[in-house]
Amino acid sequence: MSTKLCASDLVPAGFIAERITRVGDETCILLSRTSATAACPACGRMSRTVRSRYCRQVADLPLSGRRVRLLVRTRRFACDAVLCGRQIFAERFGDVLPPYARRTGRLEHVVHHLALALGGRPAARFAQRLMVPVSNDTLLRVIRRQGLPPSAPPSVIGIDDWAWRRNHRYGTIVCDLERRRPVSLLPDREPATAEAWLRQNRQIQIVARDRGGAYGLAAARALPDAVQVADRWHLMENASRAFLDAVRKSMRQIRKTLGATRVDPKVLTAAERLQYEGYLRREQTNAAIMALAKDGMTIKEIVRRTGHSRGLVRQVLRGQRNDVFRSRESSLEMYLEWLDAQWAAGKRNGTELWRRLRTQGFRGSRRVVSEWATRRKRADKADAESLTRTPSARTIARLLTTNRDTLTKSETVTIAAIESGVPLLIAAREIITDFHLMVRRKMENQLMPWIDRARDSLVASFGNGVAKDIQAVRAAIVSPWSNGQTEGQITKLKLVKRQMYGRGKLDLLQARLIGAT
Repeated sequence: MSTKLCASDLVPAGFIAERITRVGDETCILLSRTSATAACPACGRMSRTVRSRYCRQVADLPLSGRRVRLLVRTRRFACDAVLCGRQIFAERFGDVLPPYARRTGRLEHVVHHLALALGGRPAARFAQRLMVPVSNDTLLRVIRRQGLPPSAPPSVIGIDDWAWRRNHRYGTIVCDLERRRPVSLLPDREPATAEAWLRQNRQIQIVARDRGGAYGLAAARALPDAVQVADRWHLMENASRAFLDAVRKSMRQIRKTLGATRVDPKVLTAAERLQYEGYLRREQTNAAIMALAKDGMTIKEIVRRTGHSRGLVRQVLRGQRNDVFRSRESSLEMYLEWLDAQWAAGKRNGTELWRRLRTQGFRGSRRVVSEWATRRKRADKADAESLTRTPSARTIARLLTTNRDTLTKSETVTIAAIESGVPLLIAAREIITDFHLMVRRKMENQLMPWIDRARDSLVASFGNGVAKDIQAVRAAIVSPWSNGQTEGQITKLKLVKRQMYGRGKLDLLQARLIGAT
């Protein structure tokens, strides 16, 4: 069944196409309105008296790869209402062609969504390919003019900070967790700013937040009856970090247990020797700070006398600067098994091993493989006592919390020695494991006994922090809400912000982030 296509089918509803012409790469369509009357925009009275006519030129959606320009015959009517202050008015075309618009409503809709998705310059370049003549500045104006879409007032929100510029300037994002969409962006992360926004939204019943005190304080002041929920991911991550800090505090006992109180510089590679020399310098600094602390001197006075930063002094007093070697992930990790097999087969030339690794996809430098080969050669010549080396605190924390079935024989022996020689560290590991289990299984009734255990262990600082924020932590254990959605929206916000090279202002960021959802 064939369908006849009329010229009027290509133009907006309510118009008649009188003439279609082509001028260069542009299609011009002359339009007129079908109705004989028009309503006065001031009083609403219908009028049939036409005083004059003029032609409006507006852009429309492209047709067959050509730009389209509409020439709309617009009539001026006379309003004969006695009390109406407007005598002459131009006919209105509704949403099809808004007053003073240079684009039709359907083209404006496309331009708006292009700007939301791509921003200014990228959208302008793409619009050129679509035969839509629009500049980058116009695209940004369209975003700002459209504003934010209407949304229902949220009752469950997630609130978190995001970085304008990391470590310098931060903002705040608020998300509706029920509808899974951002609600507002605030210019900073000050408690007063968040409190002012929360006071304007009294209907909020649940506030999911991170474990920082700023947003908790703002929510407590503005919405005292709202339930605060600590973010579960941050709780788990803070617990793991607390255990890592406990391992760092215990490094002296661990080295003594493993018999690694002395390091032979002769068996070290060049990179390891630099780390060892740095460790010796750190030990001198640590000894000087600890001596001043034993005399009862305050942190402020120690900073004034030694010239070191307050953060460094705190690290020393907390026992967090005792690592000899600060291990980093090596690019050889995935090739170590193959290298060990080659070494056992007698192939011990570093350059030759590097060439063979290149054929397997290794992209590292020859020096990495040569350092590894040098270390192995020295290890083969040295005695067992000089080879004794303590892993880094991060490695020990990982081994202590890893299933024994996945450890090598040497790692198992190392962990067994630590477990027998540093019982306080093993107790801290059990406390952290119980906390993870309590959160995963939602065992809220075990929270208070756990806090009592944690306060007498190496993770007492973490236990005290949980006790101070116990209501939010208890809600995190039993509540289905968490701040994971907010973290995802922050990732999307970072993408939008980087698309604009970090130069988008708050209103533009908010319009693009919230308008796109």
